[in-house]
Amino acid sequence: MGTNLLYKVVRHFYLLGKKTSSFYVILQLQMLLPLIMQEAEAYAGAAKAFAVGHPVGDGAGALVASRLMRDHEKREVDKDVMVAETAIEGRRVLALKAKGPGGNVGKPGDAIRTLIEENAGKVAMVIMVDAALKFEGEKTGEITEGIGAAIGGVGTERFKIEEEATKYKIPVYAIIIKESIQEAITPMKKEIAEAAEGVIQRIKALIQERTKEGDLVIVAGIGNTAGIAQ
Repeated sequence: MGTNLLYKVVRHFYLLGKKTSSFYVILQLQMLLPLIMQEAEAYAGAAKAFAVGHPVGDGAGALVASRLMRDHEKREVDKDVMVAETAIEGRRVLALKAKGPGGNVGKPGDAIRTLIEENAGKVAMVIMVDAALKFEGEKTGEITEGIGAAIGGVGTERFKIEEEATKYKIPVYAIIIKESIQEAITPMKKEIAEAAEGVIQRIKALIQERTKEGDLVIVAGIGNTAGIAQ
């Protein structure tokens, strides 16, 4: 679908320039072509990654959740979303991610809503971990903190999470790992994989600063879980 869209964009500018005999329309295509080729090469790399089941850069959030879930009992909290309970700094932590290791993103909005409803009035904080696009010049694997639901897409899942969090007055924090669009859909780079440990340390610090012992915290690892089991 991605490469087909690129083909349509190139065809659009070419045919429009030919139809109008406009040098400037073709010039726009020439200026865009390096970016279009860069994206096309990324899609080619992505096809290979998904074909053999390699983790991709977009799975950074899922990788963090997977590390938190390791050696703990897991259950399917919602369709294609797994959750496990662990403990961090004396707090109960519910870590969730899409069901892996197939290429899947699940419905984290529905899963977080279900967990908040199951533990009505007990959830002190929601922390979301996801990959985010970087600007040129920014370092791959750089970690940034923010506020609100860290999740891409059309906004449906974000709405569900923020609606539920607002209903119960639960603060939502975001921790993101920066990467380019090419790095997001091609096999995961070493810098992104290593950033997962740094994110876990940020989560621990955030939990210590903003919650008290015995509180319940939801940590959601967002992203494509290809090659990343629970």
